[in-house]
Amino acid sequence: MSTPTDMIDVNVIVAMSANALQAIVANAKALKPPDDKGHFHIDTADKVGEMITKFLIAKNFENFVADIDNY
Repeated sequence: MSTPTDMIDVNVIVAMSANALQAIVANAKALKPPDDKGHFHIDTADKVGEMITKFLIAKNFENFVADIDNY
């Protein structure tokens, strides 16, 4: 499995359900409450990227892509 030192950022378009995106936004807001004016300061695009990265590491994406039968 990759270590953070040999990871690279790849910008892609990812299809996901609206429910998944809503869950990410709701949970991100719950973890970082609004400021005094009621504004949230959360980059949801970054949070989506973080969640996908965690998922790919947890599900061993490297082994998945190494298997030609997955193409």
